[in-house]
Amino acid sequence: MRPRPLLLASLISSFVLPAFAQEQAVDGELQSIVVTGTYAKNRRTIDTESPVDIIGARELQASGSTELATVLGRVLPSLNFPRPSGADASDAVRPAQLRGLSPDQVLVLVNGKRRHASSVVNVNGTQGRGSAPVDLNAIPLSAIDHIEVLRDGAAAQYGSDAIAGVINIILKKGASGGDAEIGFGEYQERDGKQVSLRGSTGFQFGDDGWVRIAIDAADRDPTNRAGADFRNPAEPRYGQVNQRFGDPETKPRSLFVNSQYRVNDDIDWYAFANYGQRATSAAATWRTALNGTAQRTPLFPQGFLPLQNSKSTDTVLVTGLRGEATGWRWDLSANYGSNDFKLDLDNTVNQDLGANSPTHFYAGKLKNTQALLNLDVAKDFPVEAFSGPLTVALGAEYRHEEYEIGAGDAASYTGSGAQGFSGFRPVNAGSNSRHNQSVYANFEAEVTKQFSASAAVRHERYSDFGNTTSAKASTRYAFNDAVSLRATASSGFRAPSLAQQFYTITTTNFSVVNGVNTPIETGTFAVGSAAAAALGATPLKAEKARNYSLGIQLQPSRNWTASVDAYRIDIDDRIALSANMTLNPALRNTLANQGILVGAGRYFTNAIDTRTTGIDILNTYRWETRDAGRFDFTAAYNHNQTSLQHVNANPAILSANGLTLIDRQTINRITVGSPKDKFSLATDWSLAQWGVRAVVTRYGSFTVPQNNATLDQTYDPQWVLDLSASVRLGKNWRLTAGVDNATDRYPDQVTSAGNLNNNGTTPYSGWAPNGFNGRYYYAKAGFSW
Repeated sequence: MRPRPLLLASLISSFVLPAFAQEQAVDGELQSIVVTGTYAKNRRTIDTESPVDIIGARELQASGSTELATVLGRVLPSLNFPRPSGADASDAVRPAQLRGLSPDQVLVLVNGKRRHASSVVNVNGTQGRGSAPVDLNAIPLSAIDHIEVLRDGAAAQYGSDAIAGVINIILKKGASGGDAEIGFGEYQERDGKQVSLRGSTGFQFGDDGWVRIAIDAADRDPTNRAGADFRNPAEPRYGQVNQRFGDPETKPRSLFVNSQYRVNDDIDWYAFANYGQRATSAAATWRTALNGTAQRTPLFPQGFLPLQNSKSTDTVLVTGLRGEATGWRWDLSANYGSNDFKLDLDNTVNQDLGANSPTHFYAGKLKNTQALLNLDVAKDFPVEAFSGPLTVALGAEYRHEEYEIGAGDAASYTGSGAQGFSGFRPVNAGSNSRHNQSVYANFEAEVTKQFSASAAVRHERYSDFGNTTSAKASTRYAFNDAVSLRATASSGFRAPSLAQQFYTITTTNFSVVNGVNTPIETGTFAVGSAAAAALGATPLKAEKARNYSLGIQLQPSRNWTASVDAYRIDIDDRIALSANMTLNPALRNTLANQGILVGAGRYFTNAIDTRTTGIDILNTYRWETRDAGRFDFTAAYNHNQTSLQHVNANPAILSANGLTLIDRQTINRITVGSPKDKFSLATDWSLAQWGVRAVVTRYGSFTVPQNNATLDQTYDPQWVLDLSASVRLGKNWRLTAGVDNATDRYPDQVTSAGNLNNNGTTPYSGWAPNGFNGRYYYAKAGFSW
């Protein structure tokens, strides 16, 4: 990593500036007990051998957004959450990245239990292309007590996906207390109106139990930052804004239930369940009235904007027993989770059906399901030579996964299919499953008052690709109460998802050819299919990772803590969706003989080795005054750089036909597509019933690559200021008003070179880390008891 002025300023700030409230506790305390990444009891954030951020209720409520991923993107320097538009299902299920890695290389837990992934595969030109990660926005804020983010590899502790880190969402619990809130918001451009309602309350469950219920609901209107369409003066809507480019219309509804009951003095029963639906209406590309000089369709003589109307349904049930016997803490649980994604097309046509075409189409569905059984045990053994106990944790897990594709109605895929999204065909439909078993062991000990260490090993066996073993070692040494060092080294893995192995569809993609956005029928082939084999595909295998980190923790005083953590993550055999390979006549004929009529093809492949290096700097300082209230000053910085280490040789069949499996754009999307850094400064002030929060965030530069290097565009850093103020009225009421992006800053506009802005109709990049909607005003009224 080359020294940079901002990096040097941040390093200085970690020692001389009052600072950031990430490694802080819930409810305003500067330290807290953590449960993520450890099996020991009473482990504090300051004692952890790996960096753990705690996001409390104040941070979760501190912006106008009601989307979890948006909130995390604003409070976590290492998390990136762009807002793609015009990217099909990725508009409805947007991926988030930790440490610049793939969205599916972070593990998401709820109360320590694995959350199911979305069924949607990001197959268009977005960040996270090729991934099918957990949909963070399906988890309602009203159900969350706090969030623990482990910024370290943890596959040896938790299994697949935990390469970039672990996000553990801790639910509210207990029978006492409750809260309700209604919120309103609107953008400066008088669009994107939002109304939200959420609440949480608890009840006694008999004499020895409790049940807590949380609900979330919101209506969010779309935003539109599209430019006027000046492509063809003969068009009836020439010069008007025809495209819709921005956030989609969304209507999420979610119910979360968390419960516990004491069976006897040694055993507790627990369960939590979630049911949520999110309806989304996203816009595809505007279809002009004329196709050349001919009318495109008599059904829409002015042209038309296809709408992709989806419904994403998440269902979760986790239940188990936990207790203690002969000194062993044990937890036996069952975990079921699924995501069902159904897609309809409206306001569009199938041109091959002419005037007889319907204008509404059912395009099909995707469904991803997981079911787990877990047994975890842990015990603290006294060791005479140690200053603390040796914690031994053992566990076993069985997991079954299933991925299903359901076909749409015939009109959605006949011929070229429905404009905007050609439906899933019967040949695409089917259900595939796998299972795996795993065992693990974890050891933690405080060897002396200054020195602690831990080690973990995990072995897994998958029915589809075989065995894998991961290991991790961590240590921490405290020189004194103010200074300590921590370090970790681990191996890890990510199993290829069923979606990456079996997702298949034929649809219309647009590619810029000689300055013209040209539609091309593109087949996405299952890697084990005959079509993929004809293009050189080989079976997928697990990604392999090696994580290393070294950090320093500082606590100069009771009110001031700081940490600096450097890390390196090497990943071999990264899974990527190949380039959209435009096929020559010979290959088109090969696929046509299989009944597949496409002009381009792609499939998933293990093809790339990368190295990610970075540094996290986190601080917190609290200033208590006698008359002016309390100030929490904050600062945080993340610098992240990914470099290419190796690309596999191109398949011989592709080389013989002048094609490249992994093109320049695919590689550079991984290496330069995420912001290189993020820097934030914040102040929270509270006095009696008043509170004020100000946060300024600098989102670093990023590059949107093309296969033609002259068309690459590097976007300048963007500074964003968020402001909010609140007042408590009496004992129960709280009013909040705020402005996100108070200075109304927009990212750079997309260059017109190569027509990457679609003749000015789509002027902003969907890779922009803070979106491109501008200033947002909001107000919230909350009641708590």
